[in-house]
Amino acid sequence: MQLRYNYRAYPDASQRRALTRAFGCARVVWNDCLRDRKEAHAAGLPYVKSAELSRLRITQAKRTEERAWLADVSAVVLQQSLRDLDTAYKNFFDSLKGKRQGRKVGPPRYKSKKDTRQSIRLNTNAFCLQGDGTVYVAKVGNLKVTWSRRLPAAPTSLTVTKDSCGRYFLSCVVDTEPDLLPEVDIDTGIDLGLSAFAVLSDGRKIGSPRFLRRAEKKLKRLQRELSRKAKGSKNRAKARIKVARQHARVADRRRDFHHKASTQIIRDSQAVYVEDLAVSGLGRTRLAKSVHDAGWSAFVGMLEYKAALHGRTFTKVDRAFPSSQVCSACGFRDGPKPLHVRQWTCSACGTVHDRDHNAARNVLFEGRRIVAAGRAETQNASWSAGKTRTKVPAQRGETGSPRKGQPTQTGIPAL
Repeated sequence: MQLRYNYRAYPDASQRRALTRAFGCARVVWNDCLRDRKEAHAAGLPYVKSAELSRLRITQAKRTEERAWLADVSAVVLQQSLRDLDTAYKNFFDSLKGKRQGRKVGPPRYKSKKDTRQSIRLNTNAFCLQGDGTVYVAKVGNLKVTWSRRLPAAPTSLTVTKDSCGRYFLSCVVDTEPDLLPEVDIDTGIDLGLSAFAVLSDGRKIGSPRFLRRAEKKLKRLQRELSRKAKGSKNRAKARIKVARQHARVADRRRDFHHKASTQIIRDSQAVYVEDLAVSGLGRTRLAKSVHDAGWSAFVGMLEYKAALHGRTFTKVDRAFPSSQVCSACGFRDGPKPLHVRQWTCSACGTVHDRDHNAARNVLFEGRRIVAAGRAETQNASWSAGKTRTKVPAQRGETGSPRKGQPTQTGIPAL
């Protein structure tokens, strides 16, 4: 499997100038090739092939007076920019045809030199790891890098990025084998929330750090200072960098928290089940700032790839599953409850539930049911089952989520 490792780089003044040239040349090649394809589409001409664009906008462009400075950077940077444009078009076409899952992808857009984030991508022909801990980048030099952790293998590609606050990062893509952890006998259901970031099915709670909320006071002050600066002035550029650094500090702290929490959960659990929340929809409600501050999507993504890396089971439970309405003790569905109700008593068995803990237990039981049903179908399926077999819904008494007002016959199995 492929993993990406990020490291902080510290180029000197001459190397920063060389990287700026590389960012600009890659951006110009992207825009020139994109313009050719847009003009061909508007004129009703066939789609311009990559080979033709490479010949016109890279090879021949270097010989012209207007684009002679393209020769000052590595040719790999220019070719990779064209390949990235091809990938953007492929994602756009696949999204139109329904071959790509998720939200619709728009067509590629022009890049601007005013963008605060710039990047170039290199293959193994244009970079090399040196023995003194530096990384050689073609026509840039040896970059000083802070190796926060060891690379498990030699990288297959390298992306040099400059973020909005002027920091430089090296992103290394590495092909590695899964690092399987010893098996444990614990499965974990997770209920994500705002008052507590996550409640686990065994009763543990992970508090919500609310990094953005804690930094709001300083951010407001920096934003006021930025708004007072004249547009286009150097003081405004300095004030913008201060705001960007504060936002980057918040994002770094949130990412570090997500990594530590997800790693601990994966190490302690053989299987992890989490509800598939509609984060994009919640991000348009009055809770939008708190939802984005929590970063549920990034956290769930970390759980998913770490489970695959360490040989754990990871399953998402359908967001329509009524985890907050079903009693985890008897399986009775007690109806919807407003958000301010944090504890409730089952009207069938009298069990007093903490809302989040009960939801986490129900997510665990539903995740186990989904995995068990998937395994049973796989064992009994023929070689063509993936093409011809349709999913058969389980009986209500087996799902653990019966109709409203009807308890199950067997109940939900205990932990």
